[in-house]
Amino acid sequence: MRQVGVREFRDHAAQFLAGDEVLAIERHGQPLGFYIPTGKSRRENFEEALARLEQTVEQVLDETGMSEGELSSLFDLNKPLPDDVPVGTHAPRR
Repeated sequence: MRQVGVREFRDHAAQFLAGDEVLAIERHGQPLGFYIPTGKSRRENFEEALARLEQTVEQVLDETGMSEGELSSLFDLNKPLPDDVPVGTHAPRR
């Protein structure tokens, strides 16, 4: 495992992210985190991430009873978050 400073990681991020080397990222000699390449292609990573997102959205819809439209409106940053967002009600989806 290679140890790199946070500035070096930032300055050479594209190279590190394209590589397959495990990195310990440090600030002042203290570990901040690790970069562990998956060894998978971008396409495989994208497809897995998309599947996880889909599962999460389905779970949120099932647990809150919100419609897809109601859920998507929560991500409109021009509107304030409503006070009555249902959370954990386990109501059936509309």
